[in-house]
Amino acid sequence: MQDKEKWVVTLHSSIHDIGISAWDACAGSDNPFVSFGFLSALEDSGSVSQQNGWLVRHIALRNEDGPILAVAPLYGKLHSWGEYVFDHSWAQAYEAAGGRYYPKFQCAVPFSPVPGPRLLVRPDVENKEEIAVALATGMVRAAEELSLSSVHATFCDDFSLKSFEKAGYLKRVGVQYHWYNEGYQSFDDFLNNLSSRKRKNIRKERKIAHEHGLTFVVKQGHEITARDWAYFYKFYLGTVDKKWGSAYLTQDFFLLMAERLGNKVVLMLAEQEGEPVAGALNLMGEDTLFGRNWGSVGEWPFLHFELCYYSAIDFAIANNLSKVEAGAQGEHKIQRGYLPSYTYSAHAIIDAQLRKAVKAFLEQEAELIKQEAQVLAEYSPYRSNKEESL
Repeated sequence: MQDKEKWVVTLHSSIHDIGISAWDACAGSDNPFVSFGFLSALEDSGSVSQQNGWLVRHIALRNEDGPILAVAPLYGKLHSWGEYVFDHSWAQAYEAAGGRYYPKFQCAVPFSPVPGPRLLVRPDVENKEEIAVALATGMVRAAEELSLSSVHATFCDDFSLKSFEKAGYLKRVGVQYHWYNEGYQSFDDFLNNLSSRKRKNIRKERKIAHEHGLTFVVKQGHEITARDWAYFYKFYLGTVDKKWGSAYLTQDFFLLMAERLGNKVVLMLAEQEGEPVAGALNLMGEDTLFGRNWGSVGEWPFLHFELCYYSAIDFAIANNLSKVEAGAQGEHKIQRGYLPSYTYSAHAIIDAQLRKAVKAFLEQEAELIKQEAQVLAEYSPYRSNKEESL
């Protein structure tokens, strides 16, 4: 597919068709979730496949006969599961009116509600924004040529969002909970920035978590053994069963991801007599620790908070990271120092009537989410509230 002016846009059924050099030259090193290593591990392990409704259709943009200038992780979706930005009601309404919502295009990191870049442009090009808009436009044209209903880009960073909007996409607002490092030198330094009651509560929770007779271990990169991953996969399956979800990720995915991402993988384990009984998986970017999966084989009060929230803060402080992103959902995170932060997605709806209805819905939803975030911010445990602007 060629732009009438100068860009050549192509779709690829495997990230290997693009290659690690070309992909990572565009993706950079800041966010591990859009790296070749992470995305190829999803494909090579079978975690992302046509069988589970994720058809790989990565998109690339280049000058004619020139090198690749931009890429984006793109998938044809046969359903809306594993996305964390829900459009089931749009699909139901459209199909009730006689339309066909699926398949659609999804520009995202599968099963990962992690904000980050979605339009990946080589940093050495001069017209970066123009190329990003062209790539976003190319997704819509591809969707039209394939008779797809829509294109959805979820958990976009600011640059990607602005480029999607310039290409005519609709903006959607969401909320997650993030912890910010204000130059803390220790966990106690962080606690001293909280109100007295919240400070005492966190100390009490950590004390109880450490009274279960468990040993806490943090492993990074190649310190994590195949045995550790075997245990962690059991934890992952246990969490999926508890939440009535689908175990998209295979055990091979964790092994391949660890091999390809190296020290960007951080695993926090709780052990009982040398045997892991709980774990929390994190990935580390240039300045952010991203919380991912968690699970255990038993119940210990406050162990989840210790491994997923407090140990993550400890690690971020020790490694001079500026932020911890603890994933989707969970208003209980506020009382543990993780504040409401806005997230964004972008949506191109091909059908004019459906686009009109979705646009009206998103405008109403954004106002409600803004009001909710403002209310939640009032429960901040900090001595002075922090609040972002919508």
